[in-house]
Amino acid sequence: MDTRIFGTTAEEIEKAADVIRNGGLVAFPTETVYGLGANALDPDAVGKVYSAKGRPSDNPMIVHISSKDDALKLTDRITGDMKKLMDAFWPGPLTMVVSAKTVIPKVTTGGLETVGIRMPSNPVAAELISRSGVPIAAPSANLSGKPSPTRFSHVVDDLDGRIDGIIAGEECQAGIESTVVDMTDEIPVILRPGVITQKQLSEVLEKQVQIDPALLERPDIFNNDGLLETGQDFKPKAPGMKYKHYAPKAEMIIYCGDRDKVALAMAEEKMERVKWGQKVETILYDDEHPETAAHQFFAQLRACDKNGVDVILAAALKEDGVGFAVMNRMFKSAGYNIVEVE
Repeated sequence: MDTRIFGTTAEEIEKAADVIRNGGLVAFPTETVYGLGANALDPDAVGKVYSAKGRPSDNPMIVHISSKDDALKLTDRITGDMKKLMDAFWPGPLTMVVSAKTVIPKVTTGGLETVGIRMPSNPVAAELISRSGVPIAAPSANLSGKPSPTRFSHVVDDLDGRIDGIIAGEECQAGIESTVVDMTDEIPVILRPGVITQKQLSEVLEKQVQIDPALLERPDIFNNDGLLETGQDFKPKAPGMKYKHYAPKAEMIIYCGDRDKVALAMAEEKMERVKWGQKVETILYDDEHPETAAHQFFAQLRACDKNGVDVILAAALKEDGVGFAVMNRMFKSAGYNIVEVE
């Protein structure tokens, strides 16, 4: 398959929208990561997304819209809490899980009775959805299991020749996927953390938003199929969270503990690994600026792959606010390979 490259002019986006309307796949930039888009209401088109990515079929798609009014085409009811979050965070990096109308194919929802809906703020994404005239199902535009793509070049590396087109947009601003919050019960529950935090959601709703307990666990290992193996009852409410994601080719180790002791432990490990002839990269972000870590993390993992790095040693951030979201990605990238520094 020849993959077409589209620009970001109105004319070029219209060409990409025509591909979507005709059942094709187009990767496009959003404010979070690049998405791989298909007509969410076309089961054949959505099936192509699973095939192109090698994505498990029980991992549902987030459906992207260009107008708040479009949400009512996908769900029967907009609650007061949903309206508050729409007004506060849409367009933006927030996905709300709601009851799905029957118009949405089961292949899009991963067989669930619910659907995740998001209204992106990236102008290219918004125009593509609007011009397509259909809601767009779009997971991250990468091969399943690899670090999410935050640059056009990342999408080319993974999907060139596997999809119909790629819009060559700018680097994604947030750098990690949207916050996903389950709105199907009275108390909203965060299923996937992102740059919109638990505190922000709770403040807008004037009640405590909860976190899926599975996000607070540290499973043991992944098996050869990329599924978590653990002695605990690890059952995240978001099906995709049970799969290994974001993994670089290199071995990756996360160091947790006092920052000074962690830096020393990482330096010692690096010296040993270099003696063995291994190429080592260290990742040590500023705890006070987790947004910078979020923006850079996936791109840094992909750079390590490009540069033939054998081992990545990374220092953990504080697990609160945006730092909680970054650590969710970091732990999964490393397959929960963690060293606790005493």
